[in-house]
Amino acid sequence: MRRTITRAGVTAALTAAALLFGAACSSGDHDDTPAATPADPGKAAEDFKKVEASTTVDATRYLYPTTTGTRDDDQNWADLFLPTGDHAPESVPLVVLIHGGAWQSEIGADVFVTFARRLAERGLAVYNVEYRRVGAGGGWPTTFADVAAALDFIPSVKKAVPALDTDDVVVAGHSAGGQLSMWAGTRHKLADNEVGAKPKFRPTHVISLAGPLDMRTAVAKGDHNIVKALGGTPHQLPERYQMVDPIQNIDPSMPTIAMNGDKDHIVPAVLGQNYVAAAQKAGATSTFIMIPGGNHVSIVDANNPQFLTVLETISRASRSANRE
Repeated sequence: MRRTITRAGVTAALTAAALLFGAACSSGDHDDTPAATPADPGKAAEDFKKVEASTTVDATRYLYPTTTGTRDDDQNWADLFLPTGDHAPESVPLVVLIHGGAWQSEIGADVFVTFARRLAERGLAVYNVEYRRVGAGGGWPTTFADVAAALDFIPSVKKAVPALDTDDVVVAGHSAGGQLSMWAGTRHKLADNEVGAKPKFRPTHVISLAGPLDMRTAVAKGDHNIVKALGGTPHQLPERYQMVDPIQNIDPSMPTIAMNGDKDHIVPAVLGQNYVAAAQKAGATSTFIMIPGGNHVSIVDANNPQFLTVLETISRASRSANRE
């Protein structure tokens, strides 16, 4: 069952996210990997029941299995956007999108519907991830475990949609999603008993859009939402920060890009700059891109010309990954 999602008010929702914030290489398909089954439209979230047909992009909702608590079908899902038409096996590059909103429940993946469709219109497949957040059953460790579970479900989605090329996957996230994206790209470095360890799927490129990639510095600058998401400060819970703080989990083999608007007063550009400097020092291919005139919201606002820079950066990274 494939249907296109439409959603009004993306700009307003993203603005609310800014206010909230305050201050693969795949492991490969295995014979025992089950194929994903699309969500029953009668059981899917209300916003997906109201989708309208599109002549250019199809969308299918999948419910992924969780590793903590009981799955919430209104939150534990991912929508796969795919250009319409027939596609040869492994011919459509995959991009994973992870939304932000300060890890809190007021903002969800529906704000990225237009984002996902614009990428799909460029010939890419897009996996738009929803997860439980603070205030809706999330927080530590559930939010992080959900994101890990959603990515680990990609091999099952690939079984259901052979057109997907999952050998080289770009994961991109905005704000809190930028942190989650960078962390998702380095889960293989975690100890076996840590949240998100032993991934079944690994991306090969990660792009952060105004993400707090140096979480200890962000807290020192007054970001209380990080403290809420992790359940304490770096001083109180250093082991949690060590598990999920991107700057403490650099993989020199993982190409990364950090993008920020120079007018962003929500997540200061210095957090991305710190990460890129540390990644380069570790020998990684890492690039910082400053978007002139961009603020925390405008760089992911489809109505803003600055959004084109983000689209082009993700598109190029995806095409580059699939040519290597």
